[in-house]
Amino acid sequence: MKHLLDIDDLDADDLLDLLDLAEDFAEVQKREMPKVPALRGRTIVLAFFEDSTRTRTSFDLAARRLSADVINFAASSSSLKKGESLRDTIETIAAMGIDAIVVRHGSSGAPQQITRWTDATVINAGDGWHQHPTQALLDSFTIRRRLGTLAGKRVIICGDIKHSRVARSNISAFTKLGAEVTVVAPGTLLPVGIDRWPVRVATRLEPLLPEADVAYFLRIQHERMSPALLPSDREFRTLFGLTVERARLLPDHALIMHPGPMNRGVEVDAEVADDPRSVILDQVTNGVAVRMAVLFRTVGPGRFEVDEPVNPAPADPVLANPVLANPVRGGGNA
Repeated sequence: MKHLLDIDDLDADDLLDLLDLAEDFAEVQKREMPKVPALRGRTIVLAFFEDSTRTRTSFDLAARRLSADVINFAASSSSLKKGESLRDTIETIAAMGIDAIVVRHGSSGAPQQITRWTDATVINAGDGWHQHPTQALLDSFTIRRRLGTLAGKRVIICGDIKHSRVARSNISAFTKLGAEVTVVAPGTLLPVGIDRWPVRVATRLEPLLPEADVAYFLRIQHERMSPALLPSDREFRTLFGLTVERARLLPDHALIMHPGPMNRGVEVDAEVADDPRSVILDQVTNGVAVRMAVLFRTVGPGRFEVDEPVNPAPADPVLANPVLANPVRGGGNA
């Protein structure tokens, strides 16, 4: 796998392969020294043109646990502020000899475009309203770990579907893995063409909750919408938020999920976010193992053994070379 740009580029077998590999890396993370030399000598650039906490930190930690060298590119302090184009920025970074670029950008399709400007691997960490493939993978991983499989599971995705790259990626991944997905939102927050998506559409949440295996709530993305689309956060919570009362309708085994950052008291009530059925923090934890799997599968050597040793200290280049280790003292013929 050269790049990871879109969940639609993967089939069910590809998804299962990445989830199985993530299980191996989850085992690595339990070690006293949770590090392997799988990507030693590789250089990964984290090029984030939008703010991020979870995704950037997760990719950074994943790359370091694979022993890769990591460069964090900050758009806010780069030559982009001086008028440099995205293409020139990417080509400059690539000219330094890198293996992969993890890209988050506000424009849909930016990671795809970047593949035309570099031979390095490109991994999409979120592009506009389009896709967030590693979020879909970590969410699938979290569900599979808790419920055993996605096949036959009933998943509700509720909230700002229109502007959500997470919704688009998750719907693709969940349905390929056999889940039945229903999206719930006010009409103003449903995208044009939703009738062609492989989902059911509902405008009321309560009737769906008693049969749900997963209740997934999305952040209201005020920065991507006009005020006319949503009168107020209070109105959204009243009609579509997972309140304490609505959470009581969920089965005991159901999972409560949110990709973060979460507006407590809007999409999910504060008490519900801390409910035993909430796996929101598990999603964050699992993101590291999943992103390790993605990095390994795109820029790694091919096969990973879970028994691969902890990253040993590199050999000292001086002591390893008898000439350098035993230099002639004094110079000349002395």
